Formats: sequence, C-alpha cells, structure tokens
Amino acid sequence: MIATNDFRRGSKIEYKGEPYEIIEFQHVKMGRGGAFVRAKMKGLKSGKVIEDTFNSGEKFPKANLQSKQMQYLYLQDGMYYFMDMENYEQVPLTEEQLGSSKSLLKEEMIVTILYHKETPLAVELPIFVELAISETEPGFKGDTASGGAKPARLETGALIKVPFHINQGDTIKVDTRTMEYIERVK
Repeated sequence: MIATNDFRRGSKIEYKGEPYEIIEFQHVKMGRGGAFVRAKMKGLKSGKVIEDTFNSGEKFPKANLQSKQMQYLYLQDGMYYFMDMENYEQVPLTEEQLGSSKSLLKEEMIVTILYHKETPLAVELPIFVELAISETEPGFKGDTASGGAKPARLETGALIKVPFHINQGDTIKVDTRTMEYIERVK
C-alpha cells in the first residue's frame, strides 16, 4: 500500500481499478482543517491525465505491474516494435503508449516495458542515454562566456538545448526524465 504521504513523482498506484502514475503532487495543510494531497496522475492504460484530491494518510494499493527488458527494433506504420530478450517475441506499441519517450528512442536500445495483466502499457527508458547531435549551429570563440544554450537536434529527432561548445557530430548524455543535456561523451 502507498499512503498519500509517500507519493513521489513516478509512483504507480491502483486507483479506481486502473493503474496510474503520479505526475505531480502537492501536500496542502489548511489552518483549521485537515491536510490533503492534490495529485495529477496519468492513466497507464488510457493515457489520460486526471487531477484529484485525497485526504492525508489515505492509502492505495501499488499498481500490479510486471516489467520486461526489451530491445527496440523499428517503427512501421505508426507502430513501434520491441523484441523480448528472452523468447524473441515481438510486441508492437502505439505512439500514445510511448508518450514523450518516443523522441529519445533509438534502434537497438534496451528499454523496460510495463505490463498490467499481460497487456503492454508503457515504456521506461534508461535514466541516461547517449545520442549524437545531428544538427546544430556552430559554436564561435567567445560564445561560452555568456553561459547560454543553443538548440540542437539529436539523431532521434528530439530538439534540446545544449551549451555553445557542443558541435554537430558530438555525442552527448541526455537525462530522459527531463530531456536535458548532462555532458559531452568522450
């Protein structure tokens, strides 16, 4: 069981018979009344985002999810195909099931697929991925003094901000949770 006091970003709970992931939450303590928690949750089956308010200390069962390590193979007709590393079975997922993960997904990447009652629901990327810069403006001498950032397109098509010293062809480490540049890979 997960109490509202234990809510964390990314926690997965069973709510109204469906698995949900906590996106945001806020503990609110009123002057006279009891405390409560306002939470924004994403339905792992439907993909819908809902907001609800719970009494402080209210408990929810953990979502009954299984996870499998799979390798991303290819995209065909709007379906993303993944291969189970144990039995080589292929599993197709839709764009909606991938959500924002699709912008950092690279062929042959090993990911975790979450299942609820034998149905694939969502994809969890590794926390950090290494991707090459396919397109960015060149950096000029003296640009680094301002400490700013410039837009760069990654090999997967995602657009992120990188420091001025990063050039086209460089490989960088990206945090998949925030889609932010971490460091250049040697």
